[in-house]
Amino acid sequence: MARVVDTGQASADLSEHFFRREFGRLVARLTARYGPARVELIEDAVQSALLAALTGWGPKGVPDNPSAWLGRVAHNRLVDQLRRLDRETQGDGELSGEDSPATTGFGREIDDDELRMLFVCCDPAVSERAQLVLSLKLLCGFSTREIAARLFITEENVQKTLSRGRNRLRTVFGRPDGDWDSPPPEALPHRLPAVRSVIYLLFNEGYSSQRDDQVIRRELCDEALRLGQLLVSHACGDDDESWALVALMHFHRARLDARLDESGHVLLLDQQDRNLWDRSEIQRGLAAFLRASTAQRFSRYLGEAAILAEHCTAPTFEATRWHEIVDLYELLERHCGPSPLYILNRAVALAQWKGPEHALAVLEGITPPAWLTRHYLWDATLGELLWRCDRHDAARRHLERALQGAPTSAERAVFERKLARIHHQGT
Repeated sequence: MARVVDTGQASADLSEHFFRREFGRLVARLTARYGPARVELIEDAVQSALLAALTGWGPKGVPDNPSAWLGRVAHNRLVDQLRRLDRETQGDGELSGEDSPATTGFGREIDDDELRMLFVCCDPAVSERAQLVLSLKLLCGFSTREIAARLFITEENVQKTLSRGRNRLRTVFGRPDGDWDSPPPEALPHRLPAVRSVIYLLFNEGYSSQRDDQVIRRELCDEALRLGQLLVSHACGDDDESWALVALMHFHRARLDARLDESGHVLLLDQQDRNLWDRSEIQRGLAAFLRASTAQRFSRYLGEAAILAEHCTAPTFEATRWHEIVDLYELLERHCGPSPLYILNRAVALAQWKGPEHALAVLEGITPPAWLTRHYLWDATLGELLWRCDRHDAARRHLERALQGAPTSAERAVFERKLARIHHQGT
């Protein structure tokens, strides 16, 4: 039974906050039942169900239980396709949706379909990039454009990497009897870093979306945090780095309500109303950070969580312990490998601590990789520092390049305001 809704409105709302979540959930559920070797057929069946919902729910009304409707349609379409393929290969063969699912183990280790599927996708036999591409596409429902933007690769490379990853799943799990075994418990620690990376990228896309029409996508932040909490609830993921990842997501989530003004413009950290920060989220972040702080070694997530803890516990922007943040970025560079983005962030913190001249000297003293000099964040940082050093002409050039390269209208608006400020001071 369906309830009548405004034509098109339900589809528009659900496509953003519901369909993406259902895509990953259904792919994971059907893969757990029919095996990763059939993942392309599963994707097609789920996408077909979502398309049927998008075209049918507007005029006909949204079902009382949309999730159940999608699950039933996706399952039926998958079974129809499997039966068709079975007839083509075996003639009179029959496939029943009830008696032919794959055998799934691994339940006692990880009983959540989506988290289990993350571990399946993060196969160390394929490249780290392929692990991320597979996971972001199959579990998170990212488009090729979104994946390309997050991993700094072309959409063509995303498609090629995705194809190789799917082939790997077919090779590993394509047993003649249709059964498949999930990764054994002893293999999970080797896959854990990639699983954390996927959750981290999922949260980042929610916190600072690459979509032009939506700066913050709360449903992605919520889903990433849900997966992170599931991860630390299982023995395989209950370690210091996973807790640090959960901590930094809580810290970021605490500030979501303060990141945009009433017009939807992005507010930088010094412009945010700290009264809007969610103190309960900060407390959850501090509790998780305390769990992570027992680590015997310094890690990426621990360092980033420590930096966010400094920001979230500072009474004001000016009272932030900038020297501690500079030291933490230096630790990240030393222990986690050189990162141009860490250098940029360290320069920003150094400008607050010792002044923009010191920060500018750091950036002008390095040879950045080519991809970074083409990235809008490089020009944005240099433009801000040059402006603060009263080098307005050079600042204008960099900010204009940042404006041209910014991927979203919200970020372009930030640079337009800064350019207007420089123009106003020059007149």
